[in-house]
Amino acid sequence: MFLWGGTRPPVKEVVLFIANHRDHRTDGFRWGVEPICKVLHFAPSTYYAAKSRTPSAMSLRHEELKPKIRKIYQDNRSLYGARKVWKQANREGTHVGRDQVATLMAAQGLVGVVRGQKKRTTIPDETAPRPSDLVERNFTAAAPDCLWVADLTYVSTWSGFCYVAFIIDAFSRFIVGWKVSTSLSTEVALDALEMAIWARRGDLSGLVHHSDSKNRYAGCLA
Repeated sequence: MFLWGGTRPPVKEVVLFIANHRDHRTDGFRWGVEPICKVLHFAPSTYYAAKSRTPSAMSLRHEELKPKIRKIYQDNRSLYGARKVWKQANREGTHVGRDQVATLMAAQGLVGVVRGQKKRTTIPDETAPRPSDLVERNFTAAAPDCLWVADLTYVSTWSGFCYVAFIIDAFSRFIVGWKVSTSLSTEVALDALEMAIWARRGDLSGLVHHSDSKNRYAGCLA
């Protein structure tokens, strides 16, 4: 779940990136498809298959539905979630499934308002010193292991809340380290960082590790 699902850009974007960079050269050496795929943990066969196939009927249908779903969402002050957008779409004569609406909303970054009490993972100390923002809100990287972005969130389960710390490589969008715990402590963030360092095992001398100044990471990694 945390290593693969939902952690990378859509296949279409990865394929486009590989196509645009396959002929790039560093010190006279061509990058090529296979080396890029190895770094991105992306199967070369998936790239070649995507380049050779014609768009499917489902893909064309999704491209047709996206602007309609986005319009309903925006017409309702960007408050509607998938259920309400789905109902409104069908009222307007666009026959689409609820799960399909949820998928296409997520693909466009459309999120409805969630009712209920918000869980706070951290209450910041406004007087505490904070590390400098070395990236100045620019979360792009030229290569893997140049910038890691860390965060901490919570997941509601039947037995209570679980807290999830994770670290994402800004270049590949790959989750390189994560930790799940039933309690919120600084060890959760440290364990995620240690997992990332162990998993990469390369030269991390030029790495910048960034986290929001108000989250739990600031207390243990500053």
